[in-house]
Amino acid sequence: MDAKVTWKDGLTLSGSANSGFTVPLGTDPSVGGANDGFRPLELMAISLAGCTAMDVVSIIRKKKQDVTAFEVKVHAEQQAEHPHVFTSAVITYQVTGHSIDEAAVVRAIELSATRYCPAQSMLAKAFAMKLVYELYEEKDGASTLVKTGEWRQGG
Repeated sequence: MDAKVTWKDGLTLSGSANSGFTVPLGTDPSVGGANDGFRPLELMAISLAGCTAMDVVSIIRKKKQDVTAFEVKVHAEQQAEHPHVFTSAVITYQVTGHSIDEAAVVRAIELSATRYCPAQSMLAKAFAMKLVYELYEEKDGASTLVKTGEWRQGG
């Protein structure tokens, strides 16, 4: 994989990679930016969420789960002093649908964490991650939380 970042002006940059898509990069005006793009660490959190989300939704759909909505949220704590690295994260998988099988979701999360998601595998070497899930039942256009849990390595 190849990636590059091209400077535009001030602290405004544009990033691209093999796919050919571009993403704007910027920063806060308090440090000289124009508030005109993603912060680089935001993209790390998004890449973590996106990588595991693609795995999990693909696996649970292959398991014939009736998923109507799916979201993965990453909340990352950062070190107070520079370089403000991530020190821990909570990844929350929110699965909405009809009679979603908890075991199917847990297995999908496990497979993503242990076998398929390179972003998660790589970043887990740098900081601790807690993987939680929330299952919602959809009925008449409304969603009700029916189950929460946590997947832990080794049990």
